Amino acid sequence: MEATPPLWPVSIKGVVLVADKVVLLKNERAEWELPGGRLERGEDPETCLTREIAEELSLEIEVGPLLDCWRYPVLAGKEVLIITFGCVPLARGAPEVSHEHSAVGLFEPNEIAPLPMPEAYKRAIALWLAAIAAGLEPAPRRV
Repeated sequence: MEATPPLWPVSIKGVVLVADKVVLLKNERAEWELPGGRLERGEDPETCLTREIAEELSLEIEVGPLLDCWRYPVLAGKEVLIITFGCVPLARGAPEVSHEHSAVGLFEPNEIAPLPMPEAYKRAIALWLAAIAAGLEPAPRRV
């Protein structure tokens, strides 16, 4: 007997820095999270992330490299596949919070560790900060 593969929603998230600070949003569970959202049918991850960040933060971004991918148990019996990318804002400007979240925050890298948020988001942030510190150009992915 073959096992049925799981069907999970996919959420595309981005690590965005504004003025060298990490942009995070506070969700309905009072946790901080990366901006982004659900991949829609027929949509590629880069298009999804560009759309979601424009909706949630009123920022235009260029999607950079894939950082991480992981399974997140949001609630008992409900899991989401999270895919994170590094992102580069295309213009200067402060992010604006949408109706989807209760707050937007700009955090120094040393302020991230104690925040209530999934550890894998912290890992993605650390990966993007390390890539930038190493002088790696955030090369956008092209499909």
